[in-house]
Amino acid sequence: MPRLQLTTTGARSGQQHTVTLGFLRRPDDGAPLIAASDGGASRRPDWYDDVLAHPMVRVELDGETFAAIAVPAEPAEPAEPVDSAGLASPADPAEGERRTPAAVVLERIEPQEAEGDGAPAQRIDTLAAKLLEVHSWLRAQLRHLRAEADAHLAALAAHQGPGAPPAPGLGMQIRQHCLGFCDSLTFHHTSEDAHLFPSMADHHPHLREALDRLREEHLTVARLKDGLLALLADAGSAEPRRFRAELDRMTQELLAHLDYEEESLLPALAEIPWPPAPPAAP
Repeated sequence: MPRLQLTTTGARSGQQHTVTLGFLRRPDDGAPLIAASDGGASRRPDWYDDVLAHPMVRVELDGETFAAIAVPAEPAEPAEPVDSAGLASPADPAEGERRTPAAVVLERIEPQEAEGDGAPAQRIDTLAAKLLEVHSWLRAQLRHLRAEADAHLAALAAHQGPGAPPAPGLGMQIRQHCLGFCDSLTFHHTSEDAHLFPSMADHHPHLREALDRLREEHLTVARLKDGLLALLADAGSAEPRRFRAELDRMTQELLAHLDYEEESLLPALAEIPWPPAPPAAP
């Protein structure tokens, strides 16, 4: 069996962990599929808990390294009870073991997706260009999430009627994509608050008012993001229409924030080379 290296972020430690795993290819698109078992044991492996908490992973395969989102397969039988992570529960709770899906698919994040709308990649030689690259990726992921939520709602509407079973929750696909997006957004805003904004305030005092506004907007977006994450705590029973409404609220605030940040900071950031020059030798 061919093998790959999977790097995850620890669910509890937050540290990076790399494991070597065998994999197969998904028939329809060739995406890597990894078995959600610990060497064939009944218990699930440690990396599985990691990808439930932090779906963004790094994959090394065939001499190439790429980012991916880890999405566990849905339970084989929709009527099965699910636990708080949206996974099938054991038939006998006394067994003390939670059943996991047979496989996890690693959905590659393509470079053109990060640019949005399949646009060709732009040359990244200034901090302004780097910021635009990140913002383009965030906008593209928001569009993707909203499209997934709309498709889910359309499928629910098509199967509603007298005697129809209760509507399912959001499912693992939307859950993992949303968690991956939220992790990336948190990292981006935390990095700006800790590094970019203090440096900009020191070198461009006329931007301090704009930077204060951007910090406040980070807090507003974070509150809306936390509301989404609370809904995803139980993806199997999360109400899809409420999720879509909360996603719209965050989208509106975040897009306005990104527009204002670009308007305020890009002229100054265009003067800063990227990547930064290494420090001079002593």
